Amino acid sequence: MPLPEELKGKPLFPTITYKNVSLDVNFGPTARVPLPFACHMLGGAAAADVEISKPQQFGKSGKPEVVFPLGLPEQGYFDWVDDFVAKNPGYTELSDRKLIEWARKSGVWQQRNQGVPGTNDKPEPRFGLPGLDDWSVSKVMWAIAPTLQRNFIVPELKSNLVPSERQESLLRYQGQDYHRKAVVLMGEPTKDFKERVHAGLLAEKQAKADAEHKKKAQEENRKQMLELRKTKAEEAKKAREAAAAKKAEGAADAEGAEQGEAGTEQTEGEEAKAKDEETGEAEVEETKAEAAEGEDAKMEETAAPVELTEEEKKQCFRKTQLLDLAEKELAKSYASFALPAKAEGFDEISFAWSKEADCSKLLKDWVMEKKLTQRAEDLQPGAGFKEQYAIWQKTLSEWRKAHADHKDPARRKAAETKKAEAAKQKREEDKKALIEAGDEEGAKALDAKLETEAEPVEELDVENLDVFAVENIMDIGNGDALFADFAYEDWVLLSTRYELHLLLHSFKKDLNDPDRLSFGLKHLSYYYNKYYKKNWSMQQFGIKEFDDLVELLKDSVSLDSASGHLKADQAEDATLDSFMKLTEDNRRERQRRIEAGDETARLKFSRPAPAGKQGDKGYGKGGGGKGSYGKGAPAPPGRYAGAGGGAAAPPPRYAGYGAPAPQGGGSYAAQKRPYSPGPPPAYGASKQPRAGGYGAYGGGGAGGPAGGAYRR
Repeated sequence: MPLPEELKGKPLFPTITYKNVSLDVNFGPTARVPLPFACHMLGGAAAADVEISKPQQFGKSGKPEVVFPLGLPEQGYFDWVDDFVAKNPGYTELSDRKLIEWARKSGVWQQRNQGVPGTNDKPEPRFGLPGLDDWSVSKVMWAIAPTLQRNFIVPELKSNLVPSERQESLLRYQGQDYHRKAVVLMGEPTKDFKERVHAGLLAEKQAKADAEHKKKAQEENRKQMLELRKTKAEEAKKAREAAAAKKAEGAADAEGAEQGEAGTEQTEGEEAKAKDEETGEAEVEETKAEAAEGEDAKMEETAAPVELTEEEKKQCFRKTQLLDLAEKELAKSYASFALPAKAEGFDEISFAWSKEADCSKLLKDWVMEKKLTQRAEDLQPGAGFKEQYAIWQKTLSEWRKAHADHKDPARRKAAETKKAEAAKQKREEDKKALIEAGDEEGAKALDAKLETEAEPVEELDVENLDVFAVENIMDIGNGDALFADFAYEDWVLLSTRYELHLLLHSFKKDLNDPDRLSFGLKHLSYYYNKYYKKNWSMQQFGIKEFDDLVELLKDSVSLDSASGHLKADQAEDATLDSFMKLTEDNRRERQRRIEAGDETARLKFSRPAPAGKQGDKGYGKGGGGKGSYGKGAPAPPGRYAGAGGGAAAPPPRYAGYGAPAPQGGGSYAAQKRPYSPGPPPAYGASKQPRAGGYGAYGGGGAGGPAGGAYRR
């Protein structure tokens, strides 16, 4: 097998792999058995032909040293490691990136990057070989390395910063065999390091300028060639036109001349034309050659020397093509980063750039800054959140059902009758109990109280009602619920109020980190989806800025001006009724502004598409059945409409309760032709009409053409 080209001229290290055998190597000076060819044994080689390596010398401890560098991501960590290895060739780097480098130098082909490119700390192998791609070779390296008497440097960025992983690495190198040293790289680098960084930045900048210069020269040459082709094409066109004109003129003059003379002139013209074309082609070729020479000369020239700007001179670290640590990995581990301690098992700890106290403060500040900007990837909703959210969903469902019942006259009357009968029955039971107990005076007092309550009371001033003084939101005093005039937008705002309130308090409790009590606006979508399993979108509110939403949710959620984090304005134990009162108070304020002519107070929320065909029938188009106002019958106007000027439609999930039609353009199908039902079907023994079905959004009730349903 021939030696690969990339290995020619390089030192080779023959390796013999064996198992369950004893290997005996004879270096000479004489062979143990006769060989069929003449050669010199290694033991008999001349001193000038061999290089005898000296035993590796170790430090003061007399033991090999293993170095664990610690630094922060994107702050020159791997540049320092490269410089250390270059200055200390007696140290072998043990890392995933070095393993990939060894594979490349050994001629292993690496596939092109597809997807995530990896990081400097954990690069992607992409060799297409299982032993390399699944890091099996890495495990072997970590197992064998401690058995060798060599100096090592272990640049594992994340593992060296996390105490638990750092101690696990230390256990590989026992104290009696190795001198274990930690080097902390935090703070402002040394002057030598910054000079090397600036030299690298200058080289990169010069290379970029040279590449741009070469590209510009190529572009100029391309333009010159295009202009040349255009010029020659125009000249050739003019020559052809002149020859054609001359030929036509000669033909006209030749009418009275002899045929031989005309032929002679034509031949001379063609010869002249051919000569001109040959001359033009020669000029084109000559121009091409000159342009090519000019291009080569320009491309050989490099761009003018560049210099670093004042801003670039202030840089202490350079940016590499890959990140030092993946963002997701950083988000999971940065909170546990800590400086090393001798109690962990280190024989020596050195601080290369700054003193220990400065490094400790810098790391603490860095972690705090990350806590304010990074999201908690491993956060999970706790049991308390799940319990509170289940209670909220149940309560909201009851409120929505009560709202739908209130909008249906038939069901409203039935509910009032049922309520009156229940109250009457309770009074009778109370009176009977008093009589049986011998308290006739108490029974008479109860009758007197009932007579007093039966007297007409002053009509409730709903317009000027203090919503925060209402004790029972299901009955404000006139039989109506506090949310009687809620529209679709009000229900959305109510849900948003409580969901953000619960999210912020649950985040604080579930994360249990005194340094992270809340989060920034850019992470709201992530945490909202994490807790509620649904997407957060500002578009549904018809606004672009979160400040506008805060105005709609005032007294519930706000933004902290100092940190930019969201803040829950209500206490954790705030009642659900309090959020209903806040929403109703905000609705009344908006309605007053609308009545005063302020159209900016009118909400324009986007609604989800109606579910099913019945939901598409629209308001005011039912067949006069139960839960419908009939064809074109208007719904009773609401006092405080959220957006459309009247009572809005309930969401699709409550479509079966026959809510009234909205005023002011709320009908989905107002312009459609009335539905003409076909002939009634013939019901067989297996199909019976269902009685008492409710139409969707007034789209036909029991017996109506759009609301009838059948049971198999």
